[in-house]
Amino acid sequence: MSQFDVTVIGSGPGGYVAAIRAAQLGFKTAIIEKYPTLGGTCLNVGCIPSKALLDSSEHFEKAKHEFADYGIIIDEPKVDLAKMIERKNGVVEQTTKGINFLMDKNKITVFEGLGSFESATQIKVTKNDGSSETIDSKYTIIATGSKPSSLPFITLDKERIITSTEALNLKEIPKHLVVIGGGVIGLELGSVYLRLGSQVTVVEFMDKIIPGMDGALSKELQKVLRKQGMKFELSTAVSAVERNGDSVKVTAKNKKGEEVNFEGDYVLVSVGRRPYTDGLGLEKAGVELDERGRVKTNDHLQTNVSNIYAIGDVIKGAMLAHKAEEEGTLVAEILAGQKPHINYNLIPGVVYTWPEVAGVGKTEEQLKEEGVAYKVGSFPMRALGRSRASGDTDGFVKIIADEKTDEVLGFHMIGARAADLVAEGVMAMEFRASAEDIARSSHAHPTYAEAVKEAALDATGKRSIHM
Repeated sequence: MSQFDVTVIGSGPGGYVAAIRAAQLGFKTAIIEKYPTLGGTCLNVGCIPSKALLDSSEHFEKAKHEFADYGIIIDEPKVDLAKMIERKNGVVEQTTKGINFLMDKNKITVFEGLGSFESATQIKVTKNDGSSETIDSKYTIIATGSKPSSLPFITLDKERIITSTEALNLKEIPKHLVVIGGGVIGLELGSVYLRLGSQVTVVEFMDKIIPGMDGALSKELQKVLRKQGMKFELSTAVSAVERNGDSVKVTAKNKKGEEVNFEGDYVLVSVGRRPYTDGLGLEKAGVELDERGRVKTNDHLQTNVSNIYAIGDVIKGAMLAHKAEEEGTLVAEILAGQKPHINYNLIPGVVYTWPEVAGVGKTEEQLKEEGVAYKVGSFPMRALGRSRASGDTDGFVKIIADEKTDEVLGFHMIGARAADLVAEGVMAMEFRASAEDIARSSHAHPTYAEAVKEAALDATGKRSIHM
């Protein structure tokens, strides 16, 4: 029987990072993946392929509607969806092969098959051909991620009633895509097909989109997406989804209690994700789950079985690839006797629409609920020379600081390259910077980042220069 110091079950961003860090720290490490390619949901059917399609559709949108404004005259552009999908698949293949290289480089043993516990220290790997082998591991890290959720009355046929996975591989551009759920996944994939010519209607149970982010971002994003042509039905509860041939009918009730119907040729169900523990055999190892099906862990991400840990989407907290990566590193370093930490308040959230949306730290709503005295500084992207030069004038930067100490408590942004710029907010808050610290830091001109400095100036005595 093969023996390992650390075995990771699942090769997504949390799993493969945990394996690499464990190997770096001198542990004999193995990783088990049930699918033929490494990388998990994120690299295969999530973060990476969706961004590839977002970029392709954004180029088409600009060519169709904006190039003439830049003095670029072309014939009417056409969409080759199959080519876009082919390019997306190429990006995925290149990225997953990169993970294979990293496994080889770090001398990590890769097992392809379903990993399931036989006991707290023994794991059986069942291959696709039915054969199996059992390995022994001193420590195990569960990193099996999540799967798309649905609603109990919806039958996902994966043809017309689809999840994000199928939405990444459509053979045609929908005429009318009805999106159930106004969160990150629904808005990103809705944006892809909106740009390619689909009518897109978002049906959301809550009274706002991206409900977990700062309210100001939600309002601004909805305004911008509506301007782009996306339709929204908020405070609307879906009660039935029925397919009839190539048509799908969605029945719902609006906030007035009235029945409303939406009919499209495709319905994307994006109501969140659920932790994935199917087939793990947790009961044989004695690992406990909570009431929501998540693996229970303590502050060190250790389960109730002392040598078994869990990270990422399969435990509590935001289902984000970068959160899983931090947790994978943390567990490996704990096993090596180090004392790492994660500040969960400083895990940023991003929506890759255009403009992009990003936030980290406390929202205004949270601070009000907690009774914290705060001040707000903001700056519109339209006031930046860089934004006007590129034509990306939607959005703003909003910085929330403690009223007395001026420490930055929240950083929220909608605008060009917000996904990259949020790192400035994370860094500032990791070092407990004040708004004044940011305001006194030189920002290159002309850049989108200048909006960060200007928002910080606005938070410290309304000193913004360009507004």
